[in-house]
Amino acid sequence: MSHLSLGTRLAVIIILGSLATLGSVIYTAYDALLEDFENNLLAQQVNETARISNFVSQDLELRISVMAQFATMLGNDGQLLPKAQLTRLLQKQRKLRELFPHSLTVLSPNAILIAENIFAQGRIGTYYGDRPHWRRAIETRRPVISRPIIGRATGLPLMVFIAPIESDNGKLLGFLSGTLQMNRSLLIPAHIREDASKDAIFLVVDTDNFLFVEGSREGKIIETLPDPGENLLIDAALSGISFGEVDAESGETLIYATSHLQRLGWLFIRAVPKSLATAPAERAFSRFFLISTGATLGILLLTYVALRSTTSSLTQMTRRIRSMIQKPESSRRLKKQGAPEVRDLAQAFNQLLDERDANNQLKDNFVSNVSHELRTPLTSMNGALRLLQSGTTGELPERAREMTTLALRNGERLQLLIGDMLDFNKLSSGKMRLSFQPEDLRKLLTDTVSSNETMARESGARLVVSDTPEIRLTTDGHRLRQILDNFISNAIKFSPDNGLIIIKAEKTDHNRLRITVSDQGAGVPEDFKSQIFDRFSQAEVGTTRATSGTGLGLAISRQLAVLLNGDVGFYNSDGAHFWVELPLCDTTLPEGQAS
Repeated sequence: MSHLSLGTRLAVIIILGSLATLGSVIYTAYDALLEDFENNLLAQQVNETARISNFVSQDLELRISVMAQFATMLGNDGQLLPKAQLTRLLQKQRKLRELFPHSLTVLSPNAILIAENIFAQGRIGTYYGDRPHWRRAIETRRPVISRPIIGRATGLPLMVFIAPIESDNGKLLGFLSGTLQMNRSLLIPAHIREDASKDAIFLVVDTDNFLFVEGSREGKIIETLPDPGENLLIDAALSGISFGEVDAESGETLIYATSHLQRLGWLFIRAVPKSLATAPAERAFSRFFLISTGATLGILLLTYVALRSTTSSLTQMTRRIRSMIQKPESSRRLKKQGAPEVRDLAQAFNQLLDERDANNQLKDNFVSNVSHELRTPLTSMNGALRLLQSGTTGELPERAREMTTLALRNGERLQLLIGDMLDFNKLSSGKMRLSFQPEDLRKLLTDTVSSNETMARESGARLVVSDTPEIRLTTDGHRLRQILDNFISNAIKFSPDNGLIIIKAEKTDHNRLRITVSDQGAGVPEDFKSQIFDRFSQAEVGTTRATSGTGLGLAISRQLAVLLNGDVGFYNSDGAHFWVELPLCDTTLPEGQAS
């Protein structure tokens, strides 16, 4: 993230933090919501199972109670009513027929059928005492409900209800029996099934005999329970765990609950798919997700606006500082506006600028005063050295002449340094005056080459002026020659032995003139290109000539070019090529610069 702006970094951090927080909240909320829905569904299953179980138990009790009450009407004076009368009574009992639509029968004390309300071939006179439920009824003389059986005379799946017929003194007179045909009558009423989910499962299991009483596979009325491991729902219900989750054969997870039917001891099982809990949870979660996402996006938008308002002040401050760098003459103070931290930063920066300007002014004044004080005596010293060298005061010995030549060369170099420093101070303070007048380009270039010919010859370099067009331009010839002198001096320093330095002038687009000074040296180093026109900058190429000079020439050239309404630059191509570009049209003099 090092290449990102401060505002972008803050935005990324806040967005990632918000998304992480939102993700954690959503994940936690979804788990909690799903768990809550599952718990609610499980509790609903337990309650609904208990309610249905209680309803079925009450229904069975109702059937056996009505039968027991009717049984008291079938005896008289210590004996059963006649067969014909029993048959009529059985046929007249509308309520009993509704409760036992398959058949109502009366049997003797030893379980031989003697009367029936619906005729069945061969059923009268049949002995039933060999069946377990009849033996239990005879032994206990209490109402009995059988497990599902196959009717001996009808061959149909039946469930038998038995009530004893007793006299007033407790003598067993016989039994009243009612049957339900299991392929037509269900213990779980239709309205309960219709109110439940279409995927709900209802099972009634005879745990003593390991039989399905109700809810076995389609087409299987009486079926034994599957072996352990074949039906996980049955295994879970029989394990003694009254509620929980289990995987069905289809791979779907079921939530189940169990309850025992009173009197019979049968197990009632109710199960529904877990998706009944997850579906509403997912719908609720979707609403929560949309609301949370919308709220988060709103917060992020407000955060982004707040960040932009904060960082925009810093961005404007940065632009202002760059403008100060590019245009030193512009206002050099930042506006104290924005957040308190930004205002404090602007104030601190202004204080820093004031102190720097004060230090620069002090330094410039010092350099200017020293340079002025040194120039006068240095001029006299150089003049005296020239007189001695010329022999005006008499012929000097060879050793003295060499020392005089060396002293004069160093004095002239020091004088150039002082001149550059004075010129730079004038440019920095805006006190340099220019004199614009028509100049002949060919003469200007010829004079420039002539003034630098001696230095080039001493350094083993050659100066050549390329074909120059006949052009007269309005400029300050002295300052333009100063720019070219700096370019040529720089080219001489970095030219190889016998190197060729070419000065070429040509017109460019937009009616401008470009003068280029080209050498055959190594060119400007890559790591030095960005600071080539900065003051006191020198490229180090491993030669003594590279370090001689003030480091101000190119910086002065750039500022002079700006005053001449032009520009400077360079490029590398088999050597360094420095150029200055000036307008050919009538030059508009900068305010306060005309002399």
